[in-house]
Amino acid sequence: MKLLETEKNRICKKTETFVKTFFEADATGHDWWHIYRVRKLALAISETEKGDKFIIEMAALLHDVDDYKISGEGDYLKNASAWLKKAGLPDETANKILTVIGEVSFKGNDVEDKASTPESKIVQDADRLDAIGAIGIARAFAYGGSKNRALYNPDEKPATYKSFEEYRNNKSSTISHFYEKLLLLKDRMKTNTGKLIASERHKYLENYLKQFFNEWNVNI
Repeated sequence: MKLLETEKNRICKKTETFVKTFFEADATGHDWWHIYRVRKLALAISETEKGDKFIIEMAALLHDVDDYKISGEGDYLKNASAWLKKAGLPDETANKILTVIGEVSFKGNDVEDKASTPESKIVQDADRLDAIGAIGIARAFAYGGSKNRALYNPDEKPATYKSFEEYRNNKSSTISHFYEKLLLLKDRMKTNTGKLIASERHKYLENYLKQFFNEWNVNI
């Protein structure tokens, strides 16, 4: 069954309402405005990188509803699957969206990334771009604060995570998180557009860390 554009627009609007409600109480940096930015970035990237815009938009909207950091349930896609079924999407279309969602999340600094479709590459890049730069830094500290993590522990060395299970159970400080994830994202971008945007945002991370350590070490 082929969906008409009017039907696609209707489903996206209903999904937007669902997601806004789902994340209305979030204080971890994975709130509605994160979703909003990822959707906007993904659609902007798709102007150059192509891909099915409906799949991209729906996956961007739903990409965090099963995130272990929010639901605590892991990558089971339970909430996304239920919503897509409720929305009445054909199985083939729903499965394409779920494939993208399942491949979005960072799963460890020593775990190979997977992005099996153009849509996966675009949404994955958009989500990771929102984790770096000025907003990415703000989100990192918002998440760390919500989990009672230290800003920085000079006795702690950044860890290597060889599995998603190891990564999801980590308790690292926020500054360690820069080295365990954020600084690695530039070189893990899948699209040319993502790489271009990431380059500038990565420099912001590096400059921020330089200033952070100058202040920490009281370099005057």
